[in-house]
Amino acid sequence: MAHAQRHPGSAGRHLPTAEELRIWRNYLETAEALQARLATRFLSETALSAGDYQVLLALSEAERKTLRSSELAALVGWERSRLSHHLGRMEKRGLISRNTCAGEARGIDVRATDLGLETFRAASVPHLRAVHELFVDAFTPEELADVGRLTGALRRNLGLGQDGTDQDEPGQDGVGRDGRP
Repeated sequence: MAHAQRHPGSAGRHLPTAEELRIWRNYLETAEALQARLATRFLSETALSAGDYQVLLALSEAERKTLRSSELAALVGWERSRLSHHLGRMEKRGLISRNTCAGEARGIDVRATDLGLETFRAASVPHLRAVHELFVDAFTPEELADVGRLTGALRRNLGLGQDGTDQDEPGQDGVGRDGRP
């Protein structure tokens, strides 16, 4: 399998070919369909939305199960306003708590509550089962290894680390991040 090999005669070409566009569209449509099916199934089998799970995953991996809201926004890839509204809904359900940062009037610490962590753990089993059924089971072991190599090439091209962080940012262990709903 060729790695990052350029097509002959494409050195000056800046636009994808018809075949490259077909592959690109298939990739996007498939990734979107997979995410939609995972999210739908997740919501029907658990008490959490995909967004709730992302937030609780990040908090469950954090020291003291707490993150600054700005750090949390960066980890889940959301704008601060979207996160703030979502956290308000989660707080009303008792999944998280928000408190002013000690010594900083403007900073907000977000902490997973015991109920939030319990709900997250209960939701993990059906979620991981769905990931296995909808993603892992679609491939032979060799094909899955190929997907890993292709994903690695894309991540390198985008400057991403293997755990979902930028390469030059120190990240946590990232366990579970690739399987988010």
